[in-house]
Amino acid sequence: MWKTYLNATTIDEVLQVLSSQGSSARIIAGATDLILELERGVRTDIDTLVDITRISGLGQIYQDEIGLIHIGPLATHNDCVDSRDIVERAFPLAQAAWEVGAPQIRNRGTVAGNLITASPANDTITPLVALGASLVLRSVHGKRVVPLGEFYTGVRKTVMRPDEMLVDILVPALKPEERGIFFKIGLRRAQAISIVNAAIVLHREGERVTRAAITLGAVAPTIVHARLAEEYLVGKTLDETVIEEAARLAQESARPIDDVRGSAAYRMEMVRVAVLRSLRLLAQGQERQGFPTQPVFLRKSSRKVTGKLERAASSPVAGNGDSPIITHINGKEYTFDHASQKTLMRLLREDAGLTGTKEGCAEGECGACTVIMDGMAVMSCLVPAPRAHLAEIFTVEGLAQDGQLHPVQRAFVEEGAVQCGYCTPGFLMSAAALLEENGQPTNEQIKQALTGNLCRCTGYYKIVSAIEKASRSYASGGARR
Repeated sequence: MWKTYLNATTIDEVLQVLSSQGSSARIIAGATDLILELERGVRTDIDTLVDITRISGLGQIYQDEIGLIHIGPLATHNDCVDSRDIVERAFPLAQAAWEVGAPQIRNRGTVAGNLITASPANDTITPLVALGASLVLRSVHGKRVVPLGEFYTGVRKTVMRPDEMLVDILVPALKPEERGIFFKIGLRRAQAISIVNAAIVLHREGERVTRAAITLGAVAPTIVHARLAEEYLVGKTLDETVIEEAARLAQESARPIDDVRGSAAYRMEMVRVAVLRSLRLLAQGQERQGFPTQPVFLRKSSRKVTGKLERAASSPVAGNGDSPIITHINGKEYTFDHASQKTLMRLLREDAGLTGTKEGCAEGECGACTVIMDGMAVMSCLVPAPRAHLAEIFTVEGLAQDGQLHPVQRAFVEEGAVQCGYCTPGFLMSAAALLEENGQPTNEQIKQALTGNLCRCTGYYKIVSAIEKASRSYASGGARR
C-alpha cells in the first residue's frame, strides 16, 4: 500500500509534490481503479497518494462564451449525467457516463481519472475523442494543451509526464446542426466493461452529412477513428444502404484481440452492429432513446460537519501511519490512529467495529460494502481510509433511530426480502439513499438504484417489492434517517 497520504488543499501544493517525487506520487480523486491495483500489489512503485478531493472548484462543469464545455478534474460521472450543458451539448459523453459502473461508482469515479487510466475499454474516452476534446495539463513549469486524440500512445500509456496534473477537460459543444450518440456492448446491463463501444458525431446540412466522426473503443490498443466510414459518409444521406456500408467500413479500422470478454471475431461483428444501430438511431432522431429523464444518483448535498470536525476542516493532514483520522460515523465522532493505510471498508470493520458493512468482492462489483459518505452512496472497499478524515459517514448500523427500524428495514422484514442476508446491508444502504433522494421512485428508478448491488439468493423481486413498500411509508410521512 501507500506510505503517505496527503489531503491537498491547493493545486500548487499538488504540483510541488509531483515535482519533487515524480512517478512515486500519484494523484487520486475517485481512486476506483488505483485502489484495486494497490490492494492487489500491482502498483508497488507508488509511495505517496495526493488526494485532491478537498480542493475547491475542481468539480465544476460549465460552458464558456466561445462554446467550450469545461469539465474539472473532480467532475464525476454522475456530475456529467446531471449537467445540463453536457446532456444538451455533449450528449454522447452523458450517455457514456451513465453506462459507467453503478451509482456508487459514478459518485466517486471521475471523468479525468477515466481518461488518465488510459484503458481502450474506458467508456468516456470514446465520445470525448469523437467530440474533439482536449486536455489542459499543468506542472510547476507551466501549462500545455493536448488534443485527446494525441494523448494516448498505447494500452494504459499516455504522453502525460509524472509531474503533470490534468486541470481541465475542454469539449467543443455540439452545434445545433450536430448530433451525436454513444453505444456500448457489454456482457450485462450494468457494472460491465465494454466488449465494444462506439461514438458517432455527425454534422449535417439538411439531410446530407457534411462531417462525421466515428470512434471505436475496446477494439485496438487505443481509441481509433473509423476513417474509411467517416470519409464515406460525407455528402451522403442516411438511408439504409448508406448506413449498412458505413457500418461495414467501420470494421476495417478495428484491430481487436481475443480475451475473456469476447473473441476478436465477435468484436469485429459487434463493431458493425454498434455503428449500424447508432447510425439508424441518428437517422431517426432517436439517439436519446433510453436515456433517463430522471436518473438516480444515490446522493444528496453533504451535511454540515460539526464539533471537532468543523474546527479542523481548514487543515487536512497527511496520513503517514501516525496522523489520526477524525471522522463522524452514524452521528458519533471517532478518532483513529495508525489506520491510514487501509480502505474505508477495513477501517469501519476493523477499527470502528461496525461489521454490518460486508466484504463481498473487495473490488467494487457487489455493493455489499455500500455506505453513505458525505451524502452519497459509495463502495467503501474502493475508498482510502484517510478520505474519511473530516467526512460524515453512515453505515447500516445508523439506519435505525430511537429504537425504530428505518422504513426500508421494516419493509425488508415484512416482505421477506432476505435469505442468506450477506448482501442485505448494501441493499439497505442503497435503498435508503434512493428514498432520501426521491421518496416516491418508480419501479425503473428502484432498479437503477440497485444496479451496484448483487444478490445470489432472492432473485431481486422481493427486494424491489420491499423498497416499493418503504416508499409508500415515506409518502405517508414515515420515519427517515
